[in-house]
Amino acid sequence: MTSPLRLIAITSPRFLPDEGERIAVLLAEGYFWRVHVRKPEASADDLRRLLSTIPAWCYPRLVLHDHYELCGEYCVGGLHLNRRNPDAPKFAKSSGLSLSYSCHSLSEVELRKSKMDYVFLSPIFDSISKQGYRSQFSLTELQKAAAEGIIDSRVVALGGITKDKLPLLQSLHFGGAAMLGAIWE
Repeated sequence: MTSPLRLIAITSPRFLPDEGERIAVLLAEGYFWRVHVRKPEASADDLRRLLSTIPAWCYPRLVLHDHYELCGEYCVGGLHLNRRNPDAPKFAKSSGLSLSYSCHSLSEVELRKSKMDYVFLSPIFDSISKQGYRSQFSLTELQKAAAEGIIDSRVVALGGITKDKLPLLQSLHFGGAAMLGAIWE
């Protein structure tokens, strides 16, 4: 029997009304394991304002995509690395923070997965939030990657994820699914 998928919410890149409260509700309902706070255009002060509106009990389940210097101030649970921020700060390893990374090919998953707690692989399906951002993988490619152990419990599917696609992702051995557009759009 396979484990249930861990569901991750990713914030909208723009700030939304009552966003801190909405993040707390997502976590309180128990449906989402983590919320990735992704605000690529935000300043550290902008991000600090958002974090200050989120109840402290949520912080260990938040993952920052930018402004890692806020980790100590808010005791968040992890850091997400990407092309903008490809390297973990020195304090990350000793602080017990989880590390994740955005991958856009199966070869990148193979390269990064062993160094991370989990990686995102995208776009699995056509994106909901990024118009014209099309799936990069055929079902056959994903099935082969699952059979070869490339896709496993440390790989999180991203891109066009909706509730109805979760059984397929589980059958492909993904460990989780991340949603953005299905939540905020």
